[in-house]
Amino acid sequence: MRQDWARLPERGNRWALRLIRWIALHGGRATGRALLYPITLYFLLAATAARRGSRLYLRRSLGREPGWRDLFRHLHCFAATILDRIYFLIGQLGRFDVKIFDGQLILDQVASGQGCILLGSHLGSFEALRALGATVRHLPIKILMKIEHNQTVTELLDALNPALAQTIIPIGRPETLLQVQESLEQGFLVGALGDRVAQGDKIVHCQFLGQTVAFPVGPMLLAGLMGCPVILFFGLYRGGNRYDIHFERLAERIVLEPRRRQEQLAVWTQRYADRLEHYLRLAPYNWFNFYDYWDEESA
Repeated sequence: MRQDWARLPERGNRWALRLIRWIALHGGRATGRALLYPITLYFLLAATAARRGSRLYLRRSLGREPGWRDLFRHLHCFAATILDRIYFLIGQLGRFDVKIFDGQLILDQVASGQGCILLGSHLGSFEALRALGATVRHLPIKILMKIEHNQTVTELLDALNPALAQTIIPIGRPETLLQVQESLEQGFLVGALGDRVAQGDKIVHCQFLGQTVAFPVGPMLLAGLMGCPVILFFGLYRGGNRYDIHFERLAERIVLEPRRRQEQLAVWTQRYADRLEHYLRLAPYNWFNFYDYWDEESA
């Protein structure tokens, strides 16, 4: 899998993003959602790389050639979750109908006092969990994040809730591993996304939507090193103001034997890929990797 996502430029500028934020906060969600239609149409026509990535993905997930309506729906779903991210960050969860599946799993994990890796993806909204944990359930959550990509968007949205911004652990710094270890020892749920390969990542190859594709092994390697549980998280956007949050236990503990480490990493990562595909099938327009994920065009 190519690292196209890391090379995609940020669209828009700081002024435009501030305007969108102002409309969301002062114009209301109804106004913001109405404006999503012309915004989505603009990106559908102008963002050729994203449109091409959407088409390649939808062809696989839908099992047919996607039409313009499918492409519009895919981009609109992404735009809707970005808008809702503003309301999640400022704690206005009362606007949303959020259903939680197997939530007792997380509550029991927190009650145990033992931290865990909370493994998600670019399927749906991870922000829904971070906001829910900070404002309602008081879940101790920290997020591993590559903050260099889309830095303008991240800075503007995090300014809405500085407390949530403090829960980020930047990836790729000398102190990253130590911060993760300390957080787990303090009982934090350390969130990570496991479906994109960045430059320099160690990988394994998994079957995913009918073809072999590279997945990063970092989250599994981290869980094995820390000796902690891995719980899967999927926050699916269901349209309107509805979100479904799913939790699943992937592993009580990941044990990596030195002589079989690569083999064992491949097994655990394939299990993650299988569950990701399961939830992707439930909500195909929630997949927000708008690039040539399977490297089809260079094959």
